[in-house]
Amino acid sequence: MQISRLRVSCALAGAAALALTLAVSGCSSDSASDSASEPVVQTANGSVAPPEAPVRVGVPDFADVIASPNVTIVDVRTPEEFAQGHIEGALNIPVEYADFTDQVSQLDADGTYAVYCRSGNRSQTAVDQMSGVGINRIYELESGTNGWAAAGQPLIQ
Repeated sequence: MQISRLRVSCALAGAAALALTLAVSGCSSDSASDSASEPVVQTANGSVAPPEAPVRVGVPDFADVIASPNVTIVDVRTPEEFAQGHIEGALNIPVEYADFTDQVSQLDADGTYAVYCRSGNRSQTAVDQMSGVGINRIYELESGTNGWAAAGQPLIQ
């Protein structure tokens, strides 16, 4: 009985390793040119955050992401905060408004989004709601505009 369990465990481990290898090797029907235009963030430990799932990033990585083509920048703060200073090119979709989910559900679910707020709290709420409507290619600025400005990055009015 012990040997049988060991064989099953080894078989399951082997299947999991194979699945992981195929996933990492990029075994998909997407062309190389499609994936080349998607922003990809390499984390401090060297792993790559896939654009298929929301990921929190620091200021340097967020700056790289928003410099990529085809990324929509979303500021989820209030219109008053937005008017005081925002990242250039950002759309203002306040997460605290009752129609936030309706507004983001009109966005392209296959698009890539860079989301931020003032400190990183409201953007987390926004990311959760965006994921709830099927938007998953999201890069969230972990420190918000507070961290952005502290790092010397520009905010426009």
